Amino acid sequence: MIWIVFVLVFWIAAWRVNIILTAQKPNRFNAFAVPALFGITLLLLWEGIVRGFGISPVLLPPPSAIAVTFSQNLPLLWEDFFQTFVKGALSGYIIGCGAAFLVAVAVDRSPFLQRGLLPVGNFVAALPIIGLAPIMVMWFGFDWQSKAAVVVAMVFFPVLVNTVQGLQASDAMQRDLMRTYAASYPQALMKLRLPAAMPFIFNGLKIATTLALIGAIVAEFFGSPIKGMGFRISTEVGRLALDMVWAEIAVAAIAGSAFYGLVALLEKGVTFWHPSQRG
Repeated sequence: MIWIVFVLVFWIAAWRVNIILTAQKPNRFNAFAVPALFGITLLLLWEGIVRGFGISPVLLPPPSAIAVTFSQNLPLLWEDFFQTFVKGALSGYIIGCGAAFLVAVAVDRSPFLQRGLLPVGNFVAALPIIGLAPIMVMWFGFDWQSKAAVVVAMVFFPVLVNTVQGLQASDAMQRDLMRTYAASYPQALMKLRLPAAMPFIFNGLKIATTLALIGAIVAEFFGSPIKGMGFRISTEVGRLALDMVWAEIAVAAIAGSAFYGLVALLEKGVTFWHPSQRG
């Protein structure tokens, strides 16, 4: 009961502080402090509910137990992270996004591909990963290659559609001006169409960051070496070791957030001229 009272008092105080911070002029400190304080409040609320109501750690372990498990299994968590994120998700992300960009340029040049490939892409993008993953495991084996193949299938069409839309974002007057200068297609692509498409391309790349990690983890449920985040989650759930499962989820959340943030930071540097980046 003491835990519940403590958490309620902290929650009220944190709520008041957040109201004060959000009422001030936005700055870097506020941008970091508000979500950090909100996250800490949620963790303390979680801890207080579990301890105050005596919830079994088999059903819901407290954050303190998850933190202990996290710190005690760092080598194992790093091995799983490297297998799933670096080998599976990141390699599939690079291959899928790179292939999507090249195909998007070809689609932009060909009206036939615009009418034929994009509808098929929408169909393939709607395929459930739960059905696609076992097929890829049968085709490419149990190691990281099958996970990368699942990731390629998941990220390819979102990046393709966004890139094609971006390449068509320049208006008719701008394209007429390039033709007036007798610019070839490669020159118009590099000087006009590709810069105008960058916000759309990065939108697809940011969507693909989350899809890549989800796809690699889910693919490991259907076959994997004795390592990997998806393998560990499925194994530890069977052992009712929910603290280890939550530790793996925490690793996935940190990796996914950092990956998204890295792409967003790269977008800010490349599209500094765009109104969305100028505030």
